[in-house]
Amino acid sequence: MTQDQQEDIVYEDISYEEKDHVATITFNRPSKLNAFRGHTYREVTDALQRAGWNRDIGVIVLTGAGDRAFAVGGDSTEKKSDRVGRGRGVLGIPVEEMQSAIRDVPKPVIAKVRGYAIGSGNVIVTLCDLAIAAENAVFGQAGPKMGSVDPGFGTALLARTIGEKKAREMWFTCRKYPAAEALRMGLINQVVPDAELDEEVDRWCREINALSPTALAIAKRSFNADSESIRGIGLLGFQALALYFGTDEAKEGGDALRAKRRPDFRGAMA
Repeated sequence: MTQDQQEDIVYEDISYEEKDHVATITFNRPSKLNAFRGHTYREVTDALQRAGWNRDIGVIVLTGAGDRAFAVGGDSTEKKSDRVGRGRGVLGIPVEEMQSAIRDVPKPVIAKVRGYAIGSGNVIVTLCDLAIAAENAVFGQAGPKMGSVDPGFGTALLARTIGEKKAREMWFTCRKYPAAEALRMGLINQVVPDAELDEEVDRWCREINALSPTALAIAKRSFNADSESIRGIGLLGFQALALYFGTDEAKEGGDALRAKRRPDFRGAMA
């Protein structure tokens, strides 16, 4: 891709940069802790595919703008029940497309994590081939607090990555885990001081870019083949989730957050 072509790319929710055979996709909504709305998923998917099939790119880096968060899940101003059926994807937002893009591009994808990686942010870290975090990074799932869940890669692939018991703990308690503990669990590859994160990721990118792109692509697809059945599980789960999002129980999580009160899921089920 030429410099002129790069200048034609205009994104609203993300920024995109190509340099030294590395494409960096930055979730650029720092005022909302880089929470994802439907438009964000579409832009990230587009950028992944743009970089993924550019032969000049050897590594893709996903990161978040600012120091407070990598990404913290869905934008609470978008009601889940209102999204369903109003766009691409089972849930009205292309979650499945973005997740598939991370896995399907034939080159390594690295999560560069500062601050909170919660909810869909944690799922993205799970999906990335590698993850390097600053010491201030915090990981975890919050879906059951909000009346939501990721019923595919965010659960089944997480279990393959950190083990069944730890994955269930993460989902069933919604606890938060510091970077050092995430490293011990195997969720991430390395932790470095906050000020050293950019250089450390650059070093990993240089190492990867010195290797055979075709061999790396074959290796990635070989790893993915072993867990590819999770894609089907996820699609089935998202179909069920679309039905669930229309219930009072699911709506209660978002309603409570907007009203700044504790959710009463059991009361909503009555």
